[in-house]
Amino acid sequence: MTAIESHPHVHDLGMPGNPISAAIAASVEASGEKNATLKAKDLKTDQEVRWCPGCGDYVILNAVQSFLPSLGIAREDMVIVSGIGCSSRFPYYMNTYGMHSIHGRAPAIATGLAASRPDLSVWVVTGDGDALSIGGNHLIHTLRRNVNLTILLFNNRIYGLTKGQYSPTSEVGKVTKSTPMGSIDAPFNPVSLALGADATFVGRAMDSDRKGLTEVLRQAAEHQGTSLVEIYQNCNIFNDGAFELLKDPATGPMWTIPLVHGEPLVFGPGGASCVVRDEFGGLRIAETNQVEASQIVVHDAHREDPSYAFALSRLSSQDLRYSPMGVFRSVAKPTYDRMMTDQLEDAAAQSTSTLDDLLAGNDSWTVSA
Repeated sequence: MTAIESHPHVHDLGMPGNPISAAIAASVEASGEKNATLKAKDLKTDQEVRWCPGCGDYVILNAVQSFLPSLGIAREDMVIVSGIGCSSRFPYYMNTYGMHSIHGRAPAIATGLAASRPDLSVWVVTGDGDALSIGGNHLIHTLRRNVNLTILLFNNRIYGLTKGQYSPTSEVGKVTKSTPMGSIDAPFNPVSLALGADATFVGRAMDSDRKGLTEVLRQAAEHQGTSLVEIYQNCNIFNDGAFELLKDPATGPMWTIPLVHGEPLVFGPGGASCVVRDEFGGLRIAETNQVEASQIVVHDAHREDPSYAFALSRLSSQDLRYSPMGVFRSVAKPTYDRMMTDQLEDAAAQSTSTLDDLLAGNDSWTVSA
C-alpha cells in the first residue's frame, strides 16, 4: 500500500464510484488484506500518541486496538467519529476511517453516516463534557432513535483539555478553577441519562479493567442499535484518583457490583453484600446474611422495561462508592437506519411518477412580489 493508502482516515468514506475509494478497495483486495485477520498493530497509525503520561486514555486505546480485530471487520469498513476533548484525539491514532468533528456533534454526524452507509461499523468517541454539556441533545436523540452505532463515553468527571474546570459529571462540592468554592450543580449520571432516553444497550466499564472493558465492548459491538458504554477514565493531571476506591485492590471489591446476566447481584469480600428490592420497587444494598436468598435480585439485562436497569443505575447516585459494572440493558428493537431504508424502498416501489411528471404536475406555486 502507498503512504496515503496506509491512512484511510484521511480519505472520504468510500462513497461508491469515488476513484480514490475504488483504488483503495482494489489495493486491499489485491493484497488480500480484506480477508486477512487484522492484528492490533494494523490499527495503529504513525501518529505520536499525545496524552498526558499516565492518562487512562492510553489503556482504552490499547484495549480498543486489541479488541477490534476480533470483530472480523476490515479497516476500511470501520469509522470513528469524535467531538472535541482529550478523548476526541482517538481518530488520529486509529488506522481506520475517521473524523475529528465538532464540539458535541459527533453523535449527529455519526447518525448521518450510519443511516446512509449501513454497511459500515460506526463508532463515536466522546467525553463527559463533550457529550453531556454542549452535546447533550445530540446524544439523547441518537439514543432514542436507536441508530446502529457504538458510543464510547469517557467519564473522568472533569474538563481535561481546557485545564481542569468542573464538568457535568463532577460531584457536588467539587473545587476546580471554575468552582473555587465548590460546585453546586447536581451531576449527571450518564447511565441513568441513557436509560431515560430508552437506549437499547447501556454498559459501564473501568479503563484499567482490561478484561471487563473488553467484554462490555464486545457485547456493545455485537448489538444492533445504539450502544452506549460509559468508561470510568482517570485524569491524573486534573482529577487524579477520582475512581481510586474502585481501582484499589483492597477497596474495589467492596464497592464494585459486577453485572452478569442471569446471576445474583452479590458482591464484596466473600459475597458479603447484595442488591435487593426496597418497599417501593427500587433497589438498595443489603448484607447478604441478613436477607433470604430469594430476595437477592438476579440480573436481567434483557428486560424490556428499562425501569429495572434505571433503578440499578441509581445505586451509584445514592452512594458514589457503589458502582455496578457491566451491561445494564441489552434489548432488541428496530434500528433507525433500517426503518429509514425500508421507508425509502417502499416509497420507490409505490411511485410511478417520472421527473417529467413531477415538473409538469399540479404541485406548483407562483411567487410574486
